[in-house]
Amino acid sequence: MTKTHVLIIEDEALVALDLAKGLEKDGYEVAGIADNADDALALFDTKEVDIALVDINIIGDKDGIDTAGEMLKKRQIPLIYLTALTDTGTVERAKMTQPAAFLAKPYNLTNVRIAIEMAIHNFAVTAHSQPEGKVVPIVKDRPLESADRETILRLNDYIFVKHQYAFVKILLSEITYVEAVNNYVQLVTPDRKFPLRLSFTQLLDKVGYGPLVRIHRSYAVNIDTIQSFNEQEVIIGKITLPIGRSFKEDFLRHFHFR
Repeated sequence: MTKTHVLIIEDEALVALDLAKGLEKDGYEVAGIADNADDALALFDTKEVDIALVDINIIGDKDGIDTAGEMLKKRQIPLIYLTALTDTGTVERAKMTQPAAFLAKPYNLTNVRIAIEMAIHNFAVTAHSQPEGKVVPIVKDRPLESADRETILRLNDYIFVKHQYAFVKILLSEITYVEAVNNYVQLVTPDRKFPLRLSFTQLLDKVGYGPLVRIHRSYAVNIDTIQSFNEQEVIIGKITLPIGRSFKEDFLRHFHFR
């Protein structure tokens, strides 16, 4: 499990530091701060970056739009412009990079956080439908699910789970098991438990991870994490989970007996 990594491209040091402090307080990880294109691209190449916040007026010959365009040629990520430049020409240039949002300065952290949530959500639900190498468009009019704090977003080998104010990124292979508890389900990793107000079926559908197999009406397990099992239970470290009679046959189908 890891936090969502945000790259900040901003030439006003106090603004950048204030933004970084606020994002970290909300549960995000700041991948780095750059005030020019070269440093921004170097960070993008060497750090884990899930989303970029980009000021258009930065130091050097290349502005934020040029920088964003070069990043997107290397790898698709959602981006948000934070800028005082709102003239028609600048906005039209910015549109060419298909940003998730365009926030005019002065902005507040709440609006930035909402923009980040929308950007990650829309990027995740559209990314897999785009041809390789194409800039992923953000669907601006797509609503968040009614209970967006319980939204699970799948992107490549990760899912994003809403936790407090931020989307937390979880590597699928790190999911140990899922447990139904009263009116919610708990997604369990080696170091955290995430309670989600979803049905068991909804969670499995949203995660969409083949090795996560249901073994009981209250449990699903990542079969890659199982250390041993018998006809009644599976063992993962110090945890023992029951195998339900009606789920046993389907569970065993995942193994090739010789």
